[in-house]
Amino acid sequence: MADSVLYEVTDGLATITINRPDAMNAMNTEAKVALRDAVQAAAADTAVRAVLLTASGNRAFCVGQDLKEHIGNLASDRETGTSLTMTTVADHYNPIVRALTEMPKPVVAGVNGVAAGAGFGFALAADFRVVADTASFNTSFAGVALTADSGVSWTLPRLIGASRASDLLLFPRSVKAQEAYELGIVNRLVPADSLHAEAEAVARTLAAGPTVAYAALKESLAYGASHTLAEALAHEDTVQTRAGASEDHAIAVQAFLAKQPPKYLGR
Repeated sequence: MADSVLYEVTDGLATITINRPDAMNAMNTEAKVALRDAVQAAAADTAVRAVLLTASGNRAFCVGQDLKEHIGNLASDRETGTSLTMTTVADHYNPIVRALTEMPKPVVAGVNGVAAGAGFGFALAADFRVVADTASFNTSFAGVALTADSGVSWTLPRLIGASRASDLLLFPRSVKAQEAYELGIVNRLVPADSLHAEAEAVARTLAAGPTVAYAALKESLAYGASHTLAEALAHEDTVQTRAGASEDHAIAVQAFLAKQPPKYLGR
C-alpha cells in the first residue's frame, strides 16, 4: 500500500488509516487508489473478521476530494477536450463504498475530525461510527457545485430521513459531533483523546464475534431497505439457516448451556 493509506492486520482486525494529515486527509489519486485497494483487500481476506477505518492526525478524518489536484485535472481536461477527471467516481469512490458496505464483515469508522464530501460518505458506509466530540460532518458537494457521491444520496437519508438529508445536501454546513449524534449519524460519541482507543476496542470486539452472523445481519439490512416485508421475511429465513449452520452458532449454544462466554472462530 502507498504511504497515503496504511494497512495492518492483527488478530482478525484490519486497520486502514488514511494518512495525509498535512492535507486534512484529502483524497488525491494515489490515496484513492490505495484506499480502494486496501478496502478490497480486507473484504477478500478470510483472516479479516472486522475492519477499522480511521485517519492520522486530529484535525480531519477525510475532507473528500483533494481540490488542488482536482483543479489541475479539470484544467488538463479542458486543454485536451476530455472528461477524465470525473471518472474518479466510478473508478475510486464507488468501489470503495461498495466494498465497505458489502463486505461480509463489520466495518467501524473511527472519525477523529472533519468528515466532508467523500470522507462523509466513507464514514456513512461503515456499519458503526465512533466519533470524537471535536469532529464534524459536512456534505460539501453543493458548495463546490457538485452533486452527492460516495453513496451519500443512499446512506444519509436512510440514517436521518429524506427531509433532513435534503437540508444538509442543499445547504452544506458544519454539523458538530453532538448534533450529528442527535441526528443519528453517530453511534458512539467519545472524548477526542480517547477516540482511537475506543474505536479500536469496538472493532476488536466485533473481530472476535460471530462473523457469519454479522455478515448475515449486514446482508439483511441492505436487502430490507429495498424489498417488501414478505420478501424480507423470506430472506431472513435464508440467512438465518446459514447462520444456524455455522460453527459459531454451535459454539454460542454450548457456551450458553455451560454458562461461559463463547470463543468464536468466525466461521
